[in-house]
Amino acid sequence: MLENAASKTETVTTKVPARLDRLPWSRWHWMIVIGLGTVWILDGLEVTVVGSIASRISEDGSGLSITDAQVTGIAAALYVAGACAGALVFGRLTDLYGRKKLFLITLGVYLAATALTAVSFSAWWFFVFRCLTGFGIGGEYAAINSAIDELIPSRFRGRVDLIINGSFWIGAVAGALLSVVALNTDIFPESVGWRLTFALGVVLGLVILLVRRHVPESPRWMMIHGRAEEAEALVAEVERQVEAEKGHRLPEPEESITVTQRHSIGFGEIAKTVFRSYPRRAVLGLSLFVGQAFLYNAITFGFGSILVTFFHVSSGVTGYYFAVIAFLNFLGPLLLGRLFDTVGRRPMIAGTYILSGLLLFATAWLFGAGRLSAVTMTACWCVVLFFASAGASSAYLTVSEIFPMETRAMAIAFFYAVGTAAGGISGPLLFANLTSSGVVSDAVLAFCVGAGLMVAAGMVAVFYAVAAEGRSLEQIATPLSARSTSVTRSG
Repeated sequence: MLENAASKTETVTTKVPARLDRLPWSRWHWMIVIGLGTVWILDGLEVTVVGSIASRISEDGSGLSITDAQVTGIAAALYVAGACAGALVFGRLTDLYGRKKLFLITLGVYLAATALTAVSFSAWWFFVFRCLTGFGIGGEYAAINSAIDELIPSRFRGRVDLIINGSFWIGAVAGALLSVVALNTDIFPESVGWRLTFALGVVLGLVILLVRRHVPESPRWMMIHGRAEEAEALVAEVERQVEAEKGHRLPEPEESITVTQRHSIGFGEIAKTVFRSYPRRAVLGLSLFVGQAFLYNAITFGFGSILVTFFHVSSGVTGYYFAVIAFLNFLGPLLLGRLFDTVGRRPMIAGTYILSGLLLFATAWLFGAGRLSAVTMTACWCVVLFFASAGASSAYLTVSEIFPMETRAMAIAFFYAVGTAAGGISGPLLFANLTSSGVVSDAVLAFCVGAGLMVAAGMVAVFYAVAAEGRSLEQIATPLSARSTSVTRSG
């Protein structure tokens, strides 16, 4: 299994990737999903809470001198800006120092920043720690998506990645319902309730941290970074656990790979690999992230304001409406995720993006014509986002599997940062102004921009999406360290 294992910077031949991909689903994989995937619940909680409490936190007696537009505009944009910066910083560190070290550090950053947000005493303090909370969450995206795709078997990778990224909306449901309770002044004073919503995020983060301590380093990362013997031992232990659970021996893996170990790769080589070796994939990644980032960051941060401004819904009950929308968002990846592994990446990515964009155009037309109420507007959004959420989740799946392993975390970070900066920073700022104006045509314009970007991204996927379903990461994009691959057939 392992050859020439005398030094830390050697050439080794290993079957570690094939051994991981041929594993049946087991309790060990559930531990990975729970330990790593639950961070998206925190992100959903964060984003939704801010959107839901915007109206209350801006009222007299909240303890902060801040306006609704500042919460959904400036604070939202700073959160996203922090996430972009965190993705780039921690993405680089994840490729250099490993997945496990960084997904523990990034969660720690999130916990500290969220706790300090809960004790905000002025607008500037709130802004600073919303930015730092985003910094931790952005780092999570790079570290977690890298680890998940490298640990989950290839035949399950699509659906698992989509469902995990879609679990953002479980947090959104929790945040929406929590805001209903927290904003009820009969239960909590105006200056206390919104602080408790952030405190809950800290509690959930601590629980996740306890589980995450048991998640191992990626054997794929270890085999390239001079730790091949550790990778072999880790995979052997996992195989022993799975065989004991299933009651039978695992089949022998057929494919091996020979790599020359290396400790780091410079930015120049990363950029050359991504943009010169894979230009079509780079265009695909940027398109998918720009489309989903504008739609989700703009609409999610401002949905409560839409209900209050245009449909005169009380700020205390907007959480109920958003909880319904968030639940349908989660059902999208949950019910459609399997099709990304069976029907295929290209038709499903293109289909979900284009269909959600067209449905959003229809929603904008109905809203502009005055044919929607708060309930029917919510119903329209449920249908749109059922498909859009699966598409948005597939953006993270796509960029995490179509580039070489040595660049994976940095590629995720780059496309997330650029796409989110384009749609996620400008989106909330633009959308907050459009919705707060109280002019229907302004909101219609925001909807149409988001819809147009989703359709355009879907068209790019029609031509550029990669048929990655059922294929190992090494088959989709050969590692830069690879010297050869071979397949041995039995029988």
